[in-house]
Amino acid sequence: MAVNLTDTEIAVLIAEAKPLPNDYRQRVQTKPKRGHRERELDVMGANGSEFRLILRESSFNPLDFSVILAWLPPQSRSPFRLCRYNGKSHEHTNALESQTFYEFHLHRATERYQQSGQREDSFAEPTTRYQDFPGALRCLIHDCCLQLPADAQSGLFDTEGAL
Repeated sequence: MAVNLTDTEIAVLIAEAKPLPNDYRQRVQTKPKRGHRERELDVMGANGSEFRLILRESSFNPLDFSVILAWLPPQSRSPFRLCRYNGKSHEHTNALESQTFYEFHLHRATERYQQSGQREDSFAEPTTRYQDFPGALRCLIHDCCLQLPADAQSGLFDTEGAL
């Protein structure tokens, strides 16, 4: 069953607090899988929504990565991708706007793109907020209300690129 959300419903899901488990650092370390590295982490939101953090990075190209936050709709097997932070490894085109660019870019689920028959997160905007995989993950954590465990608050990013 396909799920369609309004922009307001998408915003509410993104704004829902998402406490990360105490061992999140170990659980977000990507592992080799056929030419890339990947990891998934399921997180329960404060309001009971289920989310999945999906991390993928190329084993060969440091600019080829995706950091994704998906919502897991009840009684559906298909994750709904709320946002996706992509590297600068490919050209992206926003079909409805006829806009093409080759930059780091941030995808957001939109009601408009769903209504047009496209994937929920087909719309993207170029960004200069990150230049690598760890930076994209930091942005997603900040933008999507993922909450670090109390003991991790101060030391999350003490060194460049550390998670």
